[in-house]
Amino acid sequence: MAGPGRRRVQGHTGTAHPPGPRRGPGAGRVNPTNTATATVTTVARVVTDVLQPRNALLAGMLGLGLAAAGHWTGLLWGLLGALCAGLIPAGYIEWERKRGTWGDRHVVDRTQRAPIFLVILGSLGTGSLVMLLGGAPTPILVAMLALWVMTIGLLAVNTVWKISVDSAVASAVVALLAAVHSPWWLLAYVLTIAVCWSRVALTYHTVAQTIAGAALGASTAVAFAFV
Repeated sequence: MAGPGRRRVQGHTGTAHPPGPRRGPGAGRVNPTNTATATVTTVARVVTDVLQPRNALLAGMLGLGLAAAGHWTGLLWGLLGALCAGLIPAGYIEWERKRGTWGDRHVVDRTQRAPIFLVILGSLGTGSLVMLLGGAPTPILVAMLALWVMTIGLLAVNTVWKISVDSAVASAVVALLAAVHSPWWLLAYVLTIAVCWSRVALTYHTVAQTIAGAALGASTAVAFAFV
């Protein structure tokens, strides 16, 4: 029973609750700028991972081998090319990563990249020798030698400037396919542009570094002018 002068509030326990924190008009809203940045980063990460040198060379060298031989046996030469140009170097990078030498495959510090280029040169040289002794079709052998020369260029530039290897490989694969197979392959340069964009978006390279890499990669096709 409520005493005199006191009001009974039905359903109220009598316990006083402090008021909740006051929230401003923008509280709880998602910042559209942060969301857009996260989306761009995610897309760039997918592009750079899917079109990384290992994958680009695997697809490209198989296509080169098939076009060079004109029948399915060219796929075997292409697979050898992909093994030497992309898979072995990628395996070496992964091995060093697991040892703690580098944080990931990107090896952002250019001063640590020299061993990678040396492995690529050795692997490409060995593969080219096997192709030469095995009577591989001339175009696939020329492509291997062109990639070897490109790697020399990358190594030389890397001593003073962080040129983009991913952009160079993406460009070289398209240029070589266009030279060996069909000029229509030049349309695939849209993928090279995507790789260049992803490297800049992820802040691994500047625009100039990706353009320089793509230009060096495109120059691999010049080798076929002398065949």
